[in-house]
Amino acid sequence: MTRSGNTVKVRILEKDYQIACPPDERDAVLSAANRLDDRMRELRDSRAVLGLEKIAVMAALSLTNELLQQENRANALAKAVQTRADGLNALLDEVLRDS
Repeated sequence: MTRSGNTVKVRILEKDYQIACPPDERDAVLSAANRLDDRMRELRDSRAVLGLEKIAVMAALSLTNELLQQENRANALAKAVQTRADGLNALLDEVLRDS
């Protein structure tokens, strides 16, 4: 995978693609392309999915599912942190009121 100008050249399943992106997002695009290529190769090599289009759709669904699971975990963690912070603030308010 190579870089030039405001585009990044990536290779996914033996095909090259030029992706336009800002310079500060190049590393992320390269990383995403590598992950997509890995997932598509896994699906192709499993022989459970045939055809480039089906492989791409299955890879997209799989990666999107992972993303949604991570978002759900992050939201749950954020709620837990907020609940804990609210409890600590209430406790601090109580201590300050009593002193």
